[in-house]
Amino acid sequence: MIEPHAPAPPGSPPHWSARGGPGGPAPLPVRPGTGRFLVLAGVFVCAACGLVYELELVALASYLMGDSVTQASVVLSVMVFAMGLGSLAAKRLRPRAAAGFGAVEATLALVGGCSAMALYAVFAWTGDWGGVWASGPRCLLVAFSLATGLLIGAEVPLLMELIQRIRRQDAGGAVADLFAADYVGALVGGLAFPFLLLPLFGQLTGALLTGAVNAVVGCALVLGLFRRDLTRRARWLLVLGNAFVLVVLASAAVLVDDFERAARHAVYGGDVRVALQSGVQEVVLKGGTQGRPLDLFLDGRLRVSERDERRYHEALVHPAMAGPHARVLILGGGDGLAAREVLRHRGVDRVDVVELDAEVVRLARTDPGLSALNRHAFGDPRVRVTTGDAFGWLRGAPPAAYDVVVSDLPDPGITASTKLYSQEFYGLARRVLAPGGRVVVHAGPVRSSPRVYWTVESTLRAAGLATAPYRAGGRHAGYAAGPDRTPADRSRAPRDWGFVLAAGTRPRLWLDPDGPRPLVLTDASLAAGERAARLTRIAGLPASTLLHPRY
Repeated sequence: MIEPHAPAPPGSPPHWSARGGPGGPAPLPVRPGTGRFLVLAGVFVCAACGLVYELELVALASYLMGDSVTQASVVLSVMVFAMGLGSLAAKRLRPRAAAGFGAVEATLALVGGCSAMALYAVFAWTGDWGGVWASGPRCLLVAFSLATGLLIGAEVPLLMELIQRIRRQDAGGAVADLFAADYVGALVGGLAFPFLLLPLFGQLTGALLTGAVNAVVGCALVLGLFRRDLTRRARWLLVLGNAFVLVVLASAAVLVDDFERAARHAVYGGDVRVALQSGVQEVVLKGGTQGRPLDLFLDGRLRVSERDERRYHEALVHPAMAGPHARVLILGGGDGLAAREVLRHRGVDRVDVVELDAEVVRLARTDPGLSALNRHAFGDPRVRVTTGDAFGWLRGAPPAAYDVVVSDLPDPGITASTKLYSQEFYGLARRVLAPGGRVVVHAGPVRSSPRVYWTVESTLRAAGLATAPYRAGGRHAGYAAGPDRTPADRSRAPRDWGFVLAAGTRPRLWLDPDGPRPLVLTDASLAAGERAARLTRIAGLPASTLLHPRY
């Protein structure tokens, strides 16, 4: 701890020793008030950077592994625990607070700035995100969370020492000033991440830029205010260390586009035609030209494969269309493939499509492969597309407005989709059904996730609907499409789709004899799918609600 060199008269600034012992004074190059302001400004910037690192790890873990609640809980709990350890470890650095703070910030800039690229590299080239937490990539996530938390936790004791180095004050006042700057910086970092860094720079470049800012501010604060507290050798080491960090971060930023292309090739193969970040999700299209089958990936999960999409969409749409079907609502279905099947039926007057991602709809309209696959469904004048959240849209929809509601949404095990498989959501869907109307729900795979599937069925019944569960087989198993992204392990990919047809009274599961003949689905396969689904029934499962999700 730095001590005053000699007692000072009341009201006069203390006379500080350069290294905490008896020796020559080390006056600051600025007035004490200016020095305190600069230290608090450094606290502000470092806190903003620290929170960006935390959010970056949470976002990337959720994107790569799904189940954002679990990933956020793991990352944040490990990081907060590590912050406590870092604060304790920093006690040994207090006698050399300036040098220690400079070293901590340089290391934090390197670790935090490179964390996103390192994690994505491991995911892309190993694909090993399934299984237990002992797997390598998951341990790497925990290691980054631990290291980042240790370094962030070490900042506060060192900054407290530095702010007291400028002007001694009571501990309560110093803590209040320090934490005020820290929390305001965290607010700015938390808002900058989703509204500035992600849309403008993306996850990888945003993390690298944050690391560069962190390194520059930490080094400038130490060398600008406290350089006389450091030996000549320490100053050179700090300069060279930060220069190394900046060179690494700058080199990574220059190579980030090549890195993303190489990683995308490792994940999806070499036939990627479209890859974009829509603001909602990552959208990737591969194939669809020159006789190659089209695949549509959303956030790395296979949502449409030309190899098997007809089995899925025919099973989803045609049983629900057996009955009155003049007015149809499709929730999701931005690829236009469910609308294609609906439009095959005579007597359809209007089809409303509610899709969250406008970029998916744009591709469905304009991409030659996808628009050919959906037969230019969105060019039909009967189809009206609305961009928005299905839950919010249903709350404002008129009652008894639709004969058929088709819920073509991602698997319920993906956290972002959980509210769209809740009792409240199905209550809203029931409200918009006309008398005699039907709702059909994609409920995830039956054989690999029976508990999830039958929870969906139980939730529909809890919303006051009678149900007819069924499944369809023949699913392409090249990639996992559920919550866990495991392209390297095809054995765990689901092999079927589960559906639930529901209505106010027990619905009949059949194909309209006067309707179009599906190319794959038959009455016999539909009946077999109903029997196969019922064999997996798990009775007594509670319904999933907004406040108590059970997927």
